[in-house]
Amino acid sequence: MATKLKNYFPIIREREEVLAEILKNGTLHRRFDSWPKEKREEFLDLCTGARGLKLLYDGFFKEVMNPEYVPGRLSDFLSCTLGQKVRVIRAIPTDSTRLANESVLLAMDIVVELGDGSIANVEMQRIGYLFPGQRSACYSADLLLRQYKRLRGSRENFRYRDIRNVYTIVLFEKSPQAFHAYPETCCHFFEQKSDSGLTMELVQKYLFIPLDIFMRNPHNRDRRSRKDAWLTLFSSDDPDTIVELLEDYPEFKDIYRDGYQICRNMEKVMGIFSEELYMLDRNTERYMFDEMQNELDEMRDHLSEMRNDLAETQNDLAETQNDLTRMNDKYAQAVKNGVALMRSLKLSETEIMEKLRTQYRLDETQAKEYL
Repeated sequence: MATKLKNYFPIIREREEVLAEILKNGTLHRRFDSWPKEKREEFLDLCTGARGLKLLYDGFFKEVMNPEYVPGRLSDFLSCTLGQKVRVIRAIPTDSTRLANESVLLAMDIVVELGDGSIANVEMQRIGYLFPGQRSACYSADLLLRQYKRLRGSRENFRYRDIRNVYTIVLFEKSPQAFHAYPETCCHFFEQKSDSGLTMELVQKYLFIPLDIFMRNPHNRDRRSRKDAWLTLFSSDDPDTIVELLEDYPEFKDIYRDGYQICRNMEKVMGIFSEELYMLDRNTERYMFDEMQNELDEMRDHLSEMRNDLAETQNDLAETQNDLTRMNDKYAQAVKNGVALMRSLKLSETEIMEKLRTQYRLDETQAKEYL
């Protein structure tokens, strides 16, 4: 059965054709059968146009937005999201990048140099909690260090003023919880500023784009701006939405056509899909582990607080007991002084006993202890 997207892209194959190619190849067949049923259906919907492409999948994004072959696409996307005209002039290798001399590897997605010498790193994150602010800062520091080393090694008269901006741009499919406190905002731009109003060229910039929040905002469905069009392209797999988008922005057809060319290479597209499933499973495990660790940390902190409270209570109780003992001693001395005074006034034992019972409110046994 033809889909709406197949009307635009005749290269999209029918479900039966896709299944036939999978079943005739033992390796592909075993891989397909290893997926849960709902994931097998999701894959078939992807390949047959029943749903739109998953352009945020690492394999798709790096192909259709490859700065080496189609730099104009990334230039246009960055210009729209950064709000300034930029031009991608070259891709920078991203493999096995190390921060200074540390042993920690930073695996970046796409890193490019812009026309003014700036560097931009574009990251796709399906699960936002894995990309906290600290990780963003590390990536930014690495970009800055790359630029510094390149300029220092290529110029005899290097000046720090030659350093240009470094941009860390992160697209979240499922954004971290903190972003949901701003349900009307789909782009968050960060740069360093002084609390005094003083301005300096501090070159590290960040742009975070929560695509899930973007898609929940009804006004974004109008796609009146080119930026919204790009964000819709990356966030929606609804065929009706994609068809409307391609009608309004026909230049995006080439991006989708390239994506469906990948889908015709069954080994490649299954590899992309398998890698996403693997990463999703691994990240889910890490999330569950982190959540468990956070819960244990909270319980440990709570237990520590309870122990501190108990210690304080015990100290307070001991202090109260000491106060009570001192008050009892003072009261006993006051009674003794009263008895001595009454004897000096020649009161009889009976009279003293009566006063101890009425004025000092002692019972007979207590009163006799002072006689």
